[in-house]
Amino acid sequence: MEKRIDTLAGEALALIDQHPELQRIFDLLTGIKGIAHTSAIALMGELLLLPPNLSHREWVKFAGLDPKAFESGKSVHKKMRLSKAGNRHIRSALYMPALSAKQHDPHVRAYFQHLIDNGKKPLQAVCAVMRKLLHAIHGMLKHNQPFDNTRFYAIPESIIAE
Repeated sequence: MEKRIDTLAGEALALIDQHPELQRIFDLLTGIKGIAHTSAIALMGELLLLPPNLSHREWVKFAGLDPKAFESGKSVHKKMRLSKAGNRHIRSALYMPALSAKQHDPHVRAYFQHLIDNGKKPLQAVCAVMRKLLHAIHGMLKHNQPFDNTRFYAIPESIIAE
């Protein structure tokens, strides 16, 4: 099975090398700390099939990373959860890059820590990082700009001084 996966990954990279537009998108994706070849191929396979006129909010909804409220009448008001109604392949392709980015990118780490400090559980914070990475990828592909981690989250001056 591993041999087959390696063969398919090699074929995907060869296909990407043959098409300048795919190579441009691949380079933009791999420019994000945390996204390497495997994640970039998986994300390209899912995101490039979406209609080009979708907004970043529609991408998030399509990936199932949007919050879903659970209410019933006047008495039942449970906490919001991820809808998970969307494409599970996008969520799984973003999970490991989100974990890696929170470890290796100072701005993503600061955003993650900000969420933890505000009472989010670690898994909730990782899902928020996944959502924000998807927003960033949408903007990068739409405007043909490389990833700018300073726009991901501005680290407060009090943390920089420490």
